[in-house]
Amino acid sequence: MKYRAEIDGLRALAVVPVILFHAGFEPFSGGFVGVDVFFVISGYLITTILIEDLENQRFSLVNFYERRARRILPALFFVMLVCIPFAWMWMLPSQMKEFSQSLVAVSLFASNILFWRKSGYFDAAAEEKPLLHTWSLAVEEQYYVLFPIFLFLAWRYGKNRVFWMIVVMASISLLLSEWGWRNKATANFYLAPTRAWELFAGSIAAFIVQKNGVQKNNFLALLGLATIIFSIFVYDETTPFPSVYALVPVLGVVLLVLYADRETLAAKLLSTKAFVGVGYISYSAYLWHQPLFAFTRIRSLEHPSLLLMLALSFLSMLMAYISWRYVEKPFRQSQLVSRKIRLFSFFIGIFLLLTIGSIGYFTDGFKAHILNARQIALVDSLERSNLPACKKCFEEFFQQGESRQGREIVLIGDSNADHFSVGLQSIADDLGYSLHTLTYPGCMPLAEFYRLDKSPGVNAECLSFNRLFKETLSKNNEKFDVIIVSAAWLLYFYGSEVLDGIANYSGTPIISSPNLSLDGSNPIKPEEREEIFVEYFNNLLSQLLSNANKVIVVGPLPPSIVRFDNKFAIRNPKLLITDQYLTSISAFSRALNKSLISHQVSFIDLASELCRERECEVIRNDKFLYSDPTHLSHYGQLTVIAPMLEELLR
Repeated sequence: MKYRAEIDGLRALAVVPVILFHAGFEPFSGGFVGVDVFFVISGYLITTILIEDLENQRFSLVNFYERRARRILPALFFVMLVCIPFAWMWMLPSQMKEFSQSLVAVSLFASNILFWRKSGYFDAAAEEKPLLHTWSLAVEEQYYVLFPIFLFLAWRYGKNRVFWMIVVMASISLLLSEWGWRNKATANFYLAPTRAWELFAGSIAAFIVQKNGVQKNNFLALLGLATIIFSIFVYDETTPFPSVYALVPVLGVVLLVLYADRETLAAKLLSTKAFVGVGYISYSAYLWHQPLFAFTRIRSLEHPSLLLMLALSFLSMLMAYISWRYVEKPFRQSQLVSRKIRLFSFFIGIFLLLTIGSIGYFTDGFKAHILNARQIALVDSLERSNLPACKKCFEEFFQQGESRQGREIVLIGDSNADHFSVGLQSIADDLGYSLHTLTYPGCMPLAEFYRLDKSPGVNAECLSFNRLFKETLSKNNEKFDVIIVSAAWLLYFYGSEVLDGIANYSGTPIISSPNLSLDGSNPIKPEEREEIFVEYFNNLLSQLLSNANKVIVVGPLPPSIVRFDNKFAIRNPKLLITDQYLTSISAFSRALNKSLISHQVSFIDLASELCRERECEVIRNDKFLYSDPTHLSHYGQLTVIAPMLEELLR
């Protein structure tokens, strides 16, 4: 296979935006498309190698797998082994258990399946998973396992038919991804069937280049380069991915592969020493950046500064050079390391990582070895309990003409209502009420608002739920005894900055204005917030009072800045200092109080219950009141909010 320097340069264009995106640099909001660039490059290179082997009748599945193992496993295993002692020192048992699980999944080339089951790629918790980025390696590895077998079996039908088979498979995969982002967004992001078309795009390019050679077309090559750069700086976390949107960077890579002859301007740019040099170490750089970022976030009590993240980005490049020079190269050069040594090393690496991962998982993250008895009890108190989701409950409640008996309580809101539903159920049972828990995570109750940090599909479901709920209430002829409403009010009012415990408004608003489309093109402006929320609360309370004899509004839970997932915070738990919180909450309080004054409702002031002067309780009787910065623990709901609710319901 003829070496193309511009392909190495293209690798640099892929890895740098990925690193800067994960570091939190907003201009690189679409830096995640670098992974898609890697997929196309892999599909192109692997297919080119396989075609040449098949045509020259030297195809060997064993040799192919061995070459791929030499390319991928040494640096990967090295990074994983380096991560283990830092995980031991800095992770809580729950984190260590998940990390141990990821060690096993990566070793079995199935980490994309694990992370699909565990979380979303853009979740805040995902930032602290050291091996999250290996999901893309798993997709490639699954392609490496299956595609050569397909190509070998299909080759007998002729190259032209094989080409069209790949085109058909790519089309099906693309259509599946277009369906997937609307219906199964997380699975769509992580799993191979909806990513395969990107690899197949590279395969299709390989067939064309193998037949026609690399063509010289300055315009098309520059267009390809421009589309990749466009997607890096224009796309963001709200862009459905993968989907037809991914065609922009994918086709950009294909254009470069097909038309970036070495004499074109795009090829000359990508072939410069700087681009090619970064391209050489791009694989190791990709491996190192996520663990460096994740462990820094785990170790920090506050969010790392951009300056620190920039320094870590450079450090990932330095570590990449070291592992490329002393790990990757020796194993890739057969004359330096014999085949027997390589195979033995791979076997030992897999066995060691599987063993450590399995032990860590089955011992609950080495729980007895990481924390002492008091710390274990403290960590155990972080558990949050809520009533299990009940689809039938929603369906029964929304049925028209439903027969109702006895006294009833309806709990509405988001997860900040759901987190005290167990305690409320116990109170309802004791006092002879039936309880309907009708909550929707991340969804502002009965609002036409939606969150800009949520996917369009999730927002659409939220709005649909709220509208159905409103319609049901408007048709209700008999009042409920009690409606209780609670939500993460500060999150909706101020935006995501509230999660840092500093409810100051900054950056992009997290809520879009009422009655707007789901494109987020008209978010609430800072100066509009108070007025809009006064109107929202007036409408909400009027609606609830028309449908209940008594309405209870649960005020905002003061967000804690204690890192409940930080071992050092657990060892030295501190109270929340609330100077900035108390200052910045004033605008929200004005909006809420204006509505409370004009409506006869009961109000539970959690801030007054938990906070005294400049400090708020986080721990009571050596147990956490919170399960995370914005939710109560099981102990917290029983000791903080349940007594207040019981007094109002008697």
